Amino acid sequence: MWLADNWQEYEVLDTSGGEKLERWGEYLLVRPDPQVIWNTPKRNPGWDRPHGHYHRSSRGGGQWEDFGLPQKWQIHYRDLTFHLQPFQFKHTGLFPEQAVNWDWFGEKIRQASRPVKVLNLFAYTGGATLAAAAAGASVTHVDASKGMVGWAKENAAASNLADRPVRWLVDDCVKFVEREIRRGNRYDGIIMDPPSYGRGPKGEIWKIEEKIHPFIQLCTKILSEDPLFFLVNSYTTGLQPAVLSYLIHTELTGKFGGQVAAEEIGLPVSENGLVLPCGASGRWER
Repeated sequence: MWLADNWQEYEVLDTSGGEKLERWGEYLLVRPDPQVIWNTPKRNPGWDRPHGHYHRSSRGGGQWEDFGLPQKWQIHYRDLTFHLQPFQFKHTGLFPEQAVNWDWFGEKIRQASRPVKVLNLFAYTGGATLAAAAAGASVTHVDASKGMVGWAKENAAASNLADRPVRWLVDDCVKFVEREIRRGNRYDGIIMDPPSYGRGPKGEIWKIEEKIHPFIQLCTKILSEDPLFFLVNSYTTGLQPAVLSYLIHTELTGKFGGQVAAEEIGLPVSENGLVLPCGASGRWER
């Protein structure tokens, strides 16, 4: 398992009864987590005094219970700064487990000793975009949500990266890649974090089980002649590491050589030293 264990301002304090207790800077949150199927004693005192608690509804969705949580606040990872806020579907605007991938491709970019162009697809609030830009890459950031792209720009400005070569695009990822093929644009690194289900700006439907393989095939057509890396993240139960490995190996190694690795990604739990699984990632590299 690949662990995101270099955080200073974030940690999973404890897990039990379908929920996790987290520290986001100076604030404690309790949020549901489908992986937490155990019901162990809640020993951490933070369970009794969180600043925010997200409660799921039996009718779907849910709502935050506020105990002094601000509307917005910040946390940092290395030199990066992220704006956070509690919003729909329990999220805060950041997936801390992805830091293990930021460190991986950031190091590859820094060691490349050449200009590196990176494409970040389904780019959300820009964690991967900021990590790639901070490492020295020029980045194209694509997400279908105008609000998320705006949020990512705010994170870039807060991280003193507003002047870095980043293109911020509100677009359907599949249609964007198709246009890039026609335009002849190429990238040295591709990052994708596709949702299990989603809709594009014009109602385009995305179902990951149906779309992920042809989309990976499509993306190989915009890799440069000497690509550096390819990263696919998944939070979908059916896309286990072995599935990601198979997909990436099938589409990339025959064309570019290199090697493929895929693992679960996770966060250490401070209370017991165990690991909370948080999805899977598949990586190709030279």
